[in-house]
Amino acid sequence: MRTAITELEIKVLFEISQIMGQALNLDLALARILEILSDSMAMKRATVFLEDQHSGNLAIRASHGLSKDQMSRGVYRPEEGITGHIFRSGQPLYVPDVSQEPRFLNKTGARKIEREFISFAGVPIHVHGRPVGVLTVDRLFGEEVAPGEDLRFLTVVAQLIGQFFSLNKQVEAREEELRRNNRLLKAEISERYNNFFIVGQSLAMARLHNLVKKVAPSKASVLLLGESGTGKTLVARVIHTLSSRASAPFVKINCAALPENLLESELFGHERGAFTGASEAKSGRVEEAHGGSIFLDEVAELTLPLQAKLLRFLQDREFERLGGTKTRKVDVRIIAATNADLNAAVREGRFREDLFFRLNVLPILLPPLRERRQDIPLLLDHFLDKYAREYNRRLALSPQSRQVLTDYRWPGNVREMENLVERLAILCEEPVIGPAQLPGYLTQHQSEAPSAVQAGGLSRLDDLARQEILGALERADWVQSRTARVLGITLRQLNYRLQKYGLTEMVRVQRRQVVSGGL
Repeated sequence: MRTAITELEIKVLFEISQIMGQALNLDLALARILEILSDSMAMKRATVFLEDQHSGNLAIRASHGLSKDQMSRGVYRPEEGITGHIFRSGQPLYVPDVSQEPRFLNKTGARKIEREFISFAGVPIHVHGRPVGVLTVDRLFGEEVAPGEDLRFLTVVAQLIGQFFSLNKQVEAREEELRRNNRLLKAEISERYNNFFIVGQSLAMARLHNLVKKVAPSKASVLLLGESGTGKTLVARVIHTLSSRASAPFVKINCAALPENLLESELFGHERGAFTGASEAKSGRVEEAHGGSIFLDEVAELTLPLQAKLLRFLQDREFERLGGTKTRKVDVRIIAATNADLNAAVREGRFREDLFFRLNVLPILLPPLRERRQDIPLLLDHFLDKYAREYNRRLALSPQSRQVLTDYRWPGNVREMENLVERLAILCEEPVIGPAQLPGYLTQHQSEAPSAVQAGGLSRLDDLARQEILGALERADWVQSRTARVLGITLRQLNYRLQKYGLTEMVRVQRRQVVSGGL
């Protein structure tokens, strides 16, 4: 007898464990558990009561043998009836004859107590030692089984239900956290978006605003062009947020930040054993962006072999992981950005012409700050207000300081301005920032930039780019790593440009002079 019951218990528990994958749908999982109990045991009715998080009452979450109306009536206060007693005490309870039990309230009306001999068993459902509900049945197994066996087995089932409940709550909490983070991110992007375009009242920014609103809903690739610090990353996020893909991932990758072999793995993933240290397979960023957008920053820094693989991906949305042979397909929108002159890169053979045409479906040129000078006072006030709030102090510019900053050509654009204002907010002791508190380099390099615009390219000429790098080098005391940070580019990008503009030897000489002068 004992062996037969044990085998039956094992069978039931095994069947219950098989539906663990349905735990994300708690109601479906609970209903299936009660169905398994009904199919295998001598059980007339069963209910799973769970605590309502708002009212604190116990309500029927799943049942077997009850109608919807009967379920809706089965609501108990934590101290009410047999169900409330089991919940509050945290102990199992067996009632041989419910007609003789005054605490048995029969709120559902499902039991004809005066005409039926009904035995009842109930056990608490615990999660991390705390009761969260009650499992009840009307007589389990057969008459030859001792009540203690009923309670022992129901306690095991209740433990499994508790695990289902816990897993479901963890997933709900994680989903709510993701939704909350998504709302916060959208709010942050919305605020930054509004600041980016509202603070900018120039004609150039009005045109950019209109273009972004037109481009965002489309499915085509977008190429963001503009100098460092003009806001390409923010515009990429705005385009994604205003598109139909807003609820899907926005994945960013800096093409200049990693060497070629690691960059390919980062983009397209790799299989186990693809290279030394690849101990397991890993998906790439394009797979992570499925259904959403991928932002390829500094796309001009891709090597030619990687450009070929990116071209194929753009054409077919197909790729293979590094070291793999299985062709994978994803649905992503490509948003690329560069501060390089891609027309010149194509002419010099450093960038594939066919890839350029693929990326350049919807080009957007972000204007440098020197070409929207009427926005400079507005931006200064915006950043002064931002960091006054952040550092809890008053901040203002004297008329002379405001004039210096308005006349400055801002080679690092909006990013340089924001960094400067934050630095002034930290270092300046007086609430009014005078000319003496401004860095000395601000009075240099104030010549106006060329305004010529080349069709399909950048407004910056090579000599302007060379001037920008020289200005950054001087401000950074000719330290290359610091210069790269000032310009918002990587050290590898800076070294390439130093070679391109013939500045490598000059940097070496000037740095020696700075060090010698310091000694």
